[in-house]
Amino acid sequence: MHWKHALIARVDARVHAAPAALPGNAELIAKGSDGTEYLRVRASGTYIGRASALVRAATELGTGYWTMTPMRMDDGRLVWINRGFLPEGSKLAQVRKGVPQGRVSVIGLVREDEPGGSLLQSNRPGDERWYSRDIAALSRSRQLGPAAPVFIDAQSESGAGKAPGGLAPKPGLTVIHFPDNHLGYALTWFAMAFMSIAATVFVWTRKGGRQAC
Repeated sequence: MHWKHALIARVDARVHAAPAALPGNAELIAKGSDGTEYLRVRASGTYIGRASALVRAATELGTGYWTMTPMRMDDGRLVWINRGFLPEGSKLAQVRKGVPQGRVSVIGLVREDEPGGSLLQSNRPGDERWYSRDIAALSRSRQLGPAAPVFIDAQSESGAGKAPGGLAPKPGLTVIHFPDNHLGYALTWFAMAFMSIAATVFVWTRKGGRQAC
């Protein structure tokens, strides 16, 4: 319970902090998800719109897609940005057309890579079927070379506007929820233990009464 409470407090502090620079790739790898997950960062650079992909998603707005677009940052690194949600029926050609041209700046949350696919379905890059935000696979399929080992869930995007006729994803839908049922679990188990003891005492006293008779 104490570990979970510390985790919730740490993530809450990161989510509401002023945006920091995205750590270097070596630091991201060294710290791992515990050290960087949900860190609020700012990334600036140029989108590679032609390399965008649509990844299946289920959100509070319904089913649809996450819009994943790689960014070439000012420092030369490549990082994938989840620009936001688009509803079912959105077309990749419209997504790519709507990617802002020129330099943009994104504020968002660092998220851990999602290799392989979903619990039920594997990614099929050759068929353009994506069920998880698999950074390495996305980069390979677009022939982009190495990318940062994390992606960024965009909260806001500033800079050049989208091209006419393009789609604008809705950002800021990151779900941050850590179940905290430990006190309930403890009370349940204590209650069950008490009931077991009470039942044992009851059976023992009943048995003792019959023997006395």
